[in-house]
Parts: sequence; structure tokens; C-alpha cells
Amino acid sequence: MSDKKYWQSFSELANSEEYEKKIQNEFQEELPFEDKDGKGWLDASTPRRDFLKYLGFSTAAASLASCKTHVRKAVPFANKPENIYPGVAKYYATTYVQDGDVIPVLAKVRDGRPIKIEGNNLCSFTQGGTSARAQASVLDLYDMNRLRHPKERVVKGTEVSYEEVPSFEQLDKAIAGKLAGLRNLVLLTSTVVSPSTKEIIAQYPNLKHVQFDADSYSGLLQANEISFGKRAIPAYNFDKANVIVSLGADFLATWLSPVEFARGYSKGRKINEKNPEMSKHYQFESHMSTTGASADERVTHRPSQIGVVALDILNMLNGTEGSPVNDDAKLEAGIKKVVADLKAHTGNALVVCGSNDVNVQVIVNAINNAIGAYGNTIDWSSTLNYRQGIDAEMNQLVADMAAGNVDALFIQGANPVYEYHDADSFKKALAKVKLTVSFNEKLDETSEWCNYIIPTHHYLESWGDAEPKSGYTSFIQPTIFPLFKTRAYQTSLLKWSGNDTDYETYFRNYWTAKLGAGFDASLQNGVIENTAAAPSAGSYNGAGVANAASAISAAKKGGAIELVLYQKVSVGNGKQGGNPWLLELPDPITRATWDNYVMMSMSMAKDVLGLDLTDKNKEKTINNYEYYPEKPVVELTANGKTLTLPVLVIPGMDAHTIAVAVGFGRSEKLGIAVAGVGQNVFGLKTFNGTTADYFNSNVELKKTDKKYKIAQTQIHGSYEGRTEVVKETTLATFKKHPNHFKEYREELAKDFAPLTGDFRKESTIYPDHPQPGLKWGMSIDMNSCTGCHACVVACHAENNVPVVGKSEVMRYHDMHWLRIDRYFVSDENNPDDVKAVVFQPMLCQHCDNAPCENVCPVAATNHSSEGYNQMTYNRCIGTRYCANNCPYKVRRFNWADYTGADSFPNNQDQKLVGKLDAVVHQMNDDLTRMVLNPDVTVRSRGVIEKCSFCVQRLQEAKLTAKKEDRVLADGDAKTACMTACPTDAIVFGNVHDKESRITKMREDNQQRLFYVIEQLHTLPNVNYLAKIRNTEELLEVEEHHEEQAAEEKKETATEATH
Repeated sequence: MSDKKYWQSFSELANSEEYEKKIQNEFQEELPFEDKDGKGWLDASTPRRDFLKYLGFSTAAASLASCKTHVRKAVPFANKPENIYPGVAKYYATTYVQDGDVIPVLAKVRDGRPIKIEGNNLCSFTQGGTSARAQASVLDLYDMNRLRHPKERVVKGTEVSYEEVPSFEQLDKAIAGKLAGLRNLVLLTSTVVSPSTKEIIAQYPNLKHVQFDADSYSGLLQANEISFGKRAIPAYNFDKANVIVSLGADFLATWLSPVEFARGYSKGRKINEKNPEMSKHYQFESHMSTTGASADERVTHRPSQIGVVALDILNMLNGTEGSPVNDDAKLEAGIKKVVADLKAHTGNALVVCGSNDVNVQVIVNAINNAIGAYGNTIDWSSTLNYRQGIDAEMNQLVADMAAGNVDALFIQGANPVYEYHDADSFKKALAKVKLTVSFNEKLDETSEWCNYIIPTHHYLESWGDAEPKSGYTSFIQPTIFPLFKTRAYQTSLLKWSGNDTDYETYFRNYWTAKLGAGFDASLQNGVIENTAAAPSAGSYNGAGVANAASAISAAKKGGAIELVLYQKVSVGNGKQGGNPWLLELPDPITRATWDNYVMMSMSMAKDVLGLDLTDKNKEKTINNYEYYPEKPVVELTANGKTLTLPVLVIPGMDAHTIAVAVGFGRSEKLGIAVAGVGQNVFGLKTFNGTTADYFNSNVELKKTDKKYKIAQTQIHGSYEGRTEVVKETTLATFKKHPNHFKEYREELAKDFAPLTGDFRKESTIYPDHPQPGLKWGMSIDMNSCTGCHACVVACHAENNVPVVGKSEVMRYHDMHWLRIDRYFVSDENNPDDVKAVVFQPMLCQHCDNAPCENVCPVAATNHSSEGYNQMTYNRCIGTRYCANNCPYKVRRFNWADYTGADSFPNNQDQKLVGKLDAVVHQMNDDLTRMVLNPDVTVRSRGVIEKCSFCVQRLQEAKLTAKKEDRVLADGDAKTACMTACPTDAIVFGNVHDKESRITKMREDNQQRLFYVIEQLHTLPNVNYLAKIRNTEELLEVEEHHEEQAAEEKKETATEATH
């Protein structure tokens, strides 16, 4: 029998005492009482005295509450605004633009308030998909820490203050006076994708424009200039690639245009019996990334070896000698396998690279030319306009500032004091500029040092345009009147250049001249797109390959330990680093929230920290590594800077590499949500003379005696040791045995069926639920899920899910209705050698034979006539019997008044729960509460909540159909998670409709369809489609997995007999 298995934690691998206790207890939620005897979480219990005390309190409180109704006053409109109808949502097409990210979206507006972001289905490249950050952007609109009026920085001795400028007229007058006589003006921005804004900048006299991006693609731009004569980025067609090779590019999560790429990538991963083919994905990388987790085959290497890997591939493709010496046999074997596959799929293969080194990208261009990618999987007829900053130009700007050659500096969208690799040099140079102005929504790290800080609109308050791809334009229009005294930065530039036109007028005139009467219709749709040109291969020039190869071969080898910097799908590069929804969003790989940390391999943890997580000794504390939030802390030194960071041990890391996420360690002036959250590691970047490198080969790591608490969520629920919650096989096995999963399910049905009668009706003492009309169901394709977490944030926003703060997450009190479980697949005795990672979205399964329904003493949870499990919040008395009886661990309990909904205002701070994090109070600020969805009840303390299948959306769809006197059509009702998903992994609909997508999805995928632990006979209405890997390496895993499942099936049958 193989030793390979699916696992979630090191404690599970070691079968530690804490793990055994966990699978018995199932729940690890810490009770809200002080641990006075020091027994710890797992042994926490409620003292009898406290139980009776609070029972008595609840009885008295309920009696008193019935005596007087809590009064809250509402203020009606004196004059109802036109086109606003109470309870009816309006949708405005606009565009999420954040530091170069561009996603056409729809903003849902209720009673004049934007409350939810949806994808725009008219967009050809996102096709309605969104990202976690786009979904969370609506919360930034209501951030209480936004700048509310213009400010002037005033220095008196050692004291610095920011004084309000009463009006924009006074501001313009003051700045105009200071600009008089100044000639060397510079506008520093992140990438500008707005065509109308580019025209304004071009018309400004004596203004030089420099673009600087926190996540630079300067190496790719300059390499394309060498290879094609264009400083541009071509379009990548992942949907046309049969073989995809990524060299460190996290294209499903953070690289260039991840929503677009994920959509195209997933099209090549859709598979069923009629279409048993799928693309092959190889990933070369240094740390476990979100994209690497989805790869069919994955090979690790040092960050400094990426050039060697690329050059090896090129040399083998060309059959030339002189490949760089590679002493890593596994890496070399992986390269040979990739080369063979690329040769076999010439014209239908694609190689992408995440390196910012010009030489490496020149070699990758040569690879793509050799495999015939240009004109098919890479198209030069369309170019991407993201991340256009050139690092050398930024470096030159800093030199010019230091030399006194810049008289005035305007900054918009860029934050070099935080993001630049040498922030101290930038600050010193900034002090030599006569006039500095920052256009910003918040007082960020760079704004603190500028003479004037001018608040700008949030994109949901703005007019504008964006051209993310050549020939494609997306519009921005306001969905709400500006909440504060803010102004578009383009208006400021216009006024200071002598043009009294505001930007809205300029924008309208610009597009009316181009589109005429069609402008209003285009604005309503949100997008316009030119007729697609025929694919172009461009004009490739390989003259630069020899020099690039020589530079790579001559490059200095890395040190004993190397550092790679990466972005999380949540906060990204930190532009939205103060967003509580994103900070509390679990990382897809580490499942950690609220912090950044050092990721390292198990072997490095053993060498550096003396932490051996493979030790089978159950008594050792290290085998309970995940169960306690305290993690070891190391000192990380690079570029003369030393940072102290906690360590998370993650399998699948290169043995000589550590990884740390950027985007943390923000200024406390951005809000209490970011206070003390993580460390800023942008200063650990290096500059190679041409571009910024996001790895560092010269780092030191030192163990300390300190501990730091990390809030992780992966182990919060337990399936009692069951492993068959995920199903996975290889493409070869699927082709050979397409009915493998179907036959296994049929076996289960036989083993657990009643002796006589129907399985559904006779195997339970409870009557079947009749659903004569609608019956809602959901199908989740694990082959399409990339773990991007857009669905999780969409659910959070749609259903008023509360933020609980780091301290509560550490107590196992996180409230996400939808979670994405992550499973590692590896040899049990060598967990560092991860063969695969599986993501599984887990939500309420809406069982027809729901264990939660029959244990609730007050019928607060019950079955609807349309087949879903529903909660009646005002009935719930908080016994939590339902949560204890749920085998999927998807029910959430409000341990405290996280939402401020209680009639008892002190419930957030009383001793019973301990003091909540400040961010919880921020979320209950009157301004922040404007984001709440009025269609969804805000839950109070002591109430259970869970996925509702977005019942408010179902009701809205039915009412709309009734009003229009028609039958409810398939697609009228969609859950928030379904509409947010960029890969179309979630399908929802009426299973009684034979023509619905979900019915056809289930019919066409009988070979992959399964229900989670269905032998329990809960009869879920959520099904999954098994994961298929295009590899041969999982065969042993699969066999062992089925053996494990068979053993557990026998055990379950034995328990049922007894």
C-alpha cells in the first residue's frame, strides 16, 4: 500500500494527541470565558457557576426586553430623488481601477448607496468574472479613514500637522502662486490606463510623466522592446494552449490580468466523458503559489535559478550544447519533460514568466518563438496596458530630485515611500523639491511627506475611462454623490494648467466627439470594443538572445538562503491594505489571516528552528503546531535592514527559499484596521541596474526566542478523520475508467440502502420533503476552482457577514459562510514533497436529510418548500446543537455582537467575551454600515448563521418574474458566489428544470459527480465534480485514497449496525 495521503495539517500527519482530540470534539471554538486554570483551548469548559449565572441573565434579559421595544428613528426623504424606488436596486456599469488592475463591473445601488460589486457580462475578456479585491472595493468607499478635505502639511519645529484647506478655490490659488516661475514639473503616477487622462497629461505644459508600479513588469516591457521593437505586453490566450508552462508567474492570482487569464485557463480544464481532453500545466517556482497549487506538475527551484531554467529549456528546444550546469536532478528531469511536451505541441503551447529581469524575459520570448506561440497563444494584434512603469525612469527621477532638478512633483496612485526599494533615498530627495502635491484617498506613507494632500474620489464616485487592452474601452461613472470634499485629480491638473473645465465635462466632450449620439448607450453598457483584428505574430528579432544568455550564465549564484517576495490574492501590493474584508480573508495556501510571515520548508524549519514536524512522537508539542497560534519568530536581514517576522512552515517550498508577502506593514494613519498588521518588506527588493528584482539572494535568517500569534482557519472544522471529502484522479485513469467515481457512489448506495424500499424515503425515520415546484441546487467544479477567493468576499458583502478581528479568528470564531478548504497531497513520510494541492469550496450543503434540522429545539433551522435549509434568526436561542450535528462544519455562531445589532449596546465589550479588536468597532461606524445589504438581516449575538443560497436573490428573481407575468427562467436567480467566480466553477439553478444549466451539468458529468461524505445519507443539494490532474504521478495517491475511503466506509457501516 502507498504511503501517500490527503492532509490539511502537520498534526494530522503525525496523528498527534491534539489531532485525535480534535476529531473527537469536531469543534475547536473557544468558549467565551477566561482560562483561569491554564488548561488551554482544547480543554476549555464552562464552569457550572458561570453557566447558571449567564442562564439566569438570559432569562431575565428576555423578560425585560419584552417590556419595551427598542426605538430607532428613520429619516425619510423630504423629496424623493428621481428614479429611486424603495427596495429596488439599480445597477450602474463602471470599472474597478486600482493601481493598474482593471475589471469592468456593475455596482449594485440600493436607496442611493452602492452595496455590492458584480461582474459585467458584456466584457469579452472577463465575461463577468471578478476578483476578491474588486468585490471588497465597495467597502473602501465607506472607509472612515478617507481624507475628507484638502490638507496642507505644516511644520513647526519638530511638530508636524496637517491643516484643513477650507475650499478648493483657496487651494488652487495657493498652488497656482507656488507654481508661478517653476519649470521642471513631474507627475508621478502608477500606470495610467485612461485615454482621456493621458490626453490631459500630454497637454499640460512643461510636465514630465513618470509611471511607477509597486509590482513592476519593467523587465517584460523592455524585453519585448528588444525582441519586437515594441515596449508593450501582448495578449495571452490561455484558452488556446494545450501546454502551459509558467516560470514563476502566478497568472491565476496576481500576474498581469488574473481574472482574464483564469477564465481562459479554466476553459481548457473543463472535462467530461464526451470531451476527455484537457490542457497540461507545468509550474516552476520557488514557493507554493495559488497558480502552482492548480498545476498538473510542479517543480521547485531557487529564485536565482529562474534564468538557468529558462535557458535550459531554450537550449534543449534548439538542441544546442552548452546548457548551464544544473546539479538538481529533479529540476533537470522536469525541464526535459517540459521540453518534450512543448515540442509535441508546437503552435499550441504557451510559456509565461514572472521574472522582472530583462535577460530572462528575452530568453522566454525566444522559447515562445521556438514553439510557435506567437500568432496563436500569444497575440500581438492586441496589447495589454497594465503595469507600464519602467524602473530605470523611476530611479532617474529620484536622482533628478536629489540633484535639485525637479521643481514640483505631483503624485497620484504611486506610494514610493512605502513601495520603492530605497525609500530613505526617495524621502531625502523629496525634501529638495520646492512643491510636492499628493492626490490620494487616504493619508498614506508618501502623502505624509508632501506639502499638500488633495483628496480624490473613490472610483464609485468618479467619471472616467480605462483602456485595459488596445481596442477595448471600459467606462467609469459615479454611483453615488461624493461623500466628502473630494475632487478628481484630473480637474486639478486642468485648473493648474489654465483650463477651467472640470474633468467630468472634459471626459464627456472627449467621448462625445468620438462616439457622438452613441456615447450614452456605451456608458450604459460600460464597455465598447473594436472589431477583433486577426491574430498577429509580431515581428520577432532574436538578436538579443546571445547577450541575454551570456548575462544569465555569468550571473552570481545565490546564497545559502534566498528570499522571494510575492503578493496575496487579498491585499495584493497593499493599495487596499486597510480593507478589513481582505485582511480577514484566509490565504489560499497558508489559510492565515491578518498578517504576513516567513514561509519556509519543513527541512529549513528543522535546520534553522530545530522544528521537526515529521516526528511521530505524539507527546511533542511541535506535533500540535497548527493548534496553537503562537509561532516562532525569526530575524530576517537583507539590504542592511532587519525585520522580525513569524514563521509558517508550508510544504512545497524550495528547500533553500523563504517567501514573504508584500502589502503589509502599512502606516497607522490609514486606519486602525492596519495598526500593527505585518511588516513592510518592499525594502528587501533589489535593483539590478535595470529593473527591480522581487527576490534577494543575500539574506540572513536568525532564530529568536520570541513568539507571535498567527490566526489560521484551516483546522477550525473537523470531518472526524474522514478523507473522502475530496475526489481526485488522473486524466489517464479517467480515460481508462470514466465510471470510476460513479461506480463508487453506486457501491455506497448499495452498502447503505435500507433492506426494503426507496433509499431516500425508507432509510430515515423522517418523511421526505416534497418539492413540487422549484428545487434549488448547486454544482461546484473542482477542476475549475483556483482558490482565488472572489466567491468568499462576494458572499461576505452580499450577506452582511461580520468581521470579527484577529483575536476572534484565533479563538475559532471566524464567520465566513463560505470557506475554501485546502488539501495537500504528498507521501506521508515526505510531506515536503507535495504532489498536488486541492481546493474545495465548502458551504452549507442544504441537505434534504439535514442533521441540523431535527436537533433544533425551537425549529429555528428548517427545510423550505424549495429544497434549501433556512434559518429563522429571531427563533434561534443559540444552543448550537445544529452546529454540533453538522458533519460539514459550515454553521457560524455569533459569540459576540460583531455587528452592533443588539439592543444591549455593551455586548461588544462586556467581560463575557473579552474586548473585541478595534476593527470590529470600525465596521460598526455609521459610515461603514452604509455598505450593509438591507435585504439581509443583520444578526445579533447568540444567533447561528450560515449560507442561505442567497435567498433574498431568489425572492427578488421570483417577484420580478411574477411582475412580468412569466415563468422563472434559468439564470434569473444566481447566488453571489456564482456571479463572482472568474472561472465559472459554480453553477446554481432549479434542478427540476430539465433544461437548466445545473441539470445538464449533472447529466453530462455523471462520471465526475459526487457528494461530500454521502454515506452519511444527509442528501445534500450541493454536488461536486471531481478534480482531474493531467499527470501520471497521482496514481498511487488515488489508489491509497480509495483504500482509505473503503476502510472508513466499513467503519461507518459497522457503527450504523451497532
